[in-house]
This record gives sequence, C-alpha cells and structure tokens, in this order.
Amino acid sequence: MKILKYLFLLSLLTLVALTVFVATQKGIFSVERSKVINSPKATVYNYVNDLRNYEDFESWSLEDPTIRMSFPDKTTGNGASYSWEGAEGKGNAVTIKTKDGESIEQKMKFDGTEADVNWTFKDTLAGKTVVTWKAKGTMSFLFKVYTALNGGSDNVIGTIYEKSLANIDKNLDFETKTFTVKVNGVVKKTETPYIKQTFTSEISKVNKNARVVIPKLIHFSQTNGLHTNGKPFIIYHTYDTATGLAKISICLPINKEISISAGSDILSGKLNSFEAVKTTLTGDYSHTNEAIAKTRAFINNEKIVPELGWSHLEILTISKLDVKSPSKLMTEIYFPTKPKVIPVTVEKVPVYKPQTQTPAQPATTTPTPAKEEEQSEF
Repeated sequence: MKILKYLFLLSLLTLVALTVFVATQKGIFSVERSKVINSPKATVYNYVNDLRNYEDFESWSLEDPTIRMSFPDKTTGNGASYSWEGAEGKGNAVTIKTKDGESIEQKMKFDGTEADVNWTFKDTLAGKTVVTWKAKGTMSFLFKVYTALNGGSDNVIGTIYEKSLANIDKNLDFETKTFTVKVNGVVKKTETPYIKQTFTSEISKVNKNARVVIPKLIHFSQTNGLHTNGKPFIIYHTYDTATGLAKISICLPINKEISISAGSDILSGKLNSFEAVKTTLTGDYSHTNEAIAKTRAFINNEKIVPELGWSHLEILTISKLDVKSPSKLMTEIYFPTKPKVIPVTVEKVPVYKPQTQTPAQPATTTPTPAKEEEQSEF
C-alpha cells in the first residue's frame, strides 16, 4: 500500500510541476511550412481562397469524424468565413485581406487559441507553385498542455500543415487534370432577353468577376420581380490574347424584355438568334483555351465561315456558384458563324412559241385497193 501511495504522490507532484511549467510559459507560437504544388499559381490560389475546400484538405478535419464545418454565403475573398465544431471544441476562421493570386491573410480562433494566418503563393519556372503557410498566435492553457505533451507547438501544428499541403497537391492534381472537351457541332441559339454588366477584364479574371457580378444580377432580378430563364452566360465582345484583355458582358437571362432607367450599372439587352459551333468543356476553367482551340480547328476543317462581329459566348452551365470541385464544372462555348448559303436551283420554264403554218395544199386521194371479203364456213 505504501508503494501505491508513493506512486500516487509522485504522479500528483509530476502533474503539479507540469501544470506550473505550462502556466509560466508565454504560449506564443510561430509555425511555418512550405511545399511545391504541382499546379499553376492561379489555380492554387483560387482553391485555397474558397473556404469550402478546407473540409477537403485540412488534415485535422479529415482525421476527426466528429468535426462538422459550416459555411455562410460568402466563402471567398475579404470577409469570407467558416466555422467548425467537434468533440474537441469549436472555432472559426475569417479572411481579412487578399492580394489576388499572391497572398491571403486570415484570423483563426479555436477554444481560446488565436492566430494570425498567412498564405503566400509564388510561381516556379516549371509552372508549379510554392505555397507557404504561416501561423503566429497565442495558445490557450489546454492547448499549451496538449502541445507540451506532444513535442511542442511547431511539431503539432507543423504536422497538420504538412499533411494539409500534401492534400492540396493531391486534390488539385486530380481536379485540374480531370476534364473533357467535346465539339458538339453547329447549332442554333434562340433569342434571349437578359440583364447585364459590361466592362473590360483580364481574361484570367473573367470567371472570378462573374462570381461577383452574377449574385448582383440575381438580386436585381428578384428585387424587380423578374424571372431567370436559364443559366448565366458571358458575351465576349472582344478576346485579345496578345494583351490578355477582353471586353465582356456578364449576363443573366430573363423571361421578358425590359427597359432600365439611365444611371443604373445594370443594363438590359437581347441576344438575337444566331447559328454557332458549340463546344462543351467539362472541368476546370484553366482548360478553356484548349476548348477554344479545338472549336476554331473544327470551324477551319469544316470550312465554316465565322461571324466576326463579336468573339464568342460562354454559358456557365455548372459554375463555381453551384459546385466547389473544378472537375465538375461545365461550360458551353458558342462561336457565332454565318449561315451556310444554300444554292437555289432555278427550274427552266419552257417558253411558248407559236407554230407557223404553211399554206394549205390541195388534198390528193390515193385509191386504196379493194379488199376481198373472206367467207366463213359454218
């Protein structure tokens, strides 16, 4: 019994000593991890910038089945947020500042532990991306105890970051490489009234701008009692690959033509019916150039005459507003063409010509030899 008593006292003293030690620590931590991701910088940035993707790559969430994440309407850019709750506690993260394609700054809280989180994205010569993930903050007492028993904060948080970065690489490698391009052929688009915003944009940022403008168009239509009549689409009035710029109209189809008073940043219009070569891209927007190249090759091979008054139309059949996985996106691309001229076959109508009559000649009669009557015997 004395031995058990001594062991109990020893354990108690050890616990008290550990508690005193942990309590006297400042609890400040700083962790940093980097990894080369096998995807273009814009793709990686957009993936991390959308907080909906965190449940697919954050290792602590993937390894704890009790964690449930919640997402508001805004999950990208400044002011985006998400929260989580599990057996070990609850927390939230908010994006406070972004520099497009370059960096993301966030604030994170988890049961008394708070951190400033920073992501940076840098190109490599091989078209890959160096992602650096940093966190600096203060730990709660319980988290200090946990990290003290598990090799320190750098080991605990650093391991989470290493696994999560590996998950980003693996997920994007699948998502960006899983795509199909199908040239559907010549189709006819019916006329469509719509509301729109028109401006010049960098080609690489068109879809990002669409994610900002489309909710505004939807809100405008709902406020004014309009009904949408299909998926949002983008009209490319110009498409200059040399400058990387395009003049675009981001549009929402509606059920009727309307007039909008002057001064509004949202305008109305109508897309007249037209013939076009249709191509369907299933997958990430980064493959749009390949889809456009295949469409133009089809037009040339089939000797179809393009309509050069404007560039093309993209319908966001399944967009980032509908799904978070790039491999599940679907974009219909229409290149306007001139209708084929069908040669008209002209039937020759016979021309009536009156016949000329020669003067009447005196009739002459040639005597016919008399037939002998045949006799029949009965």
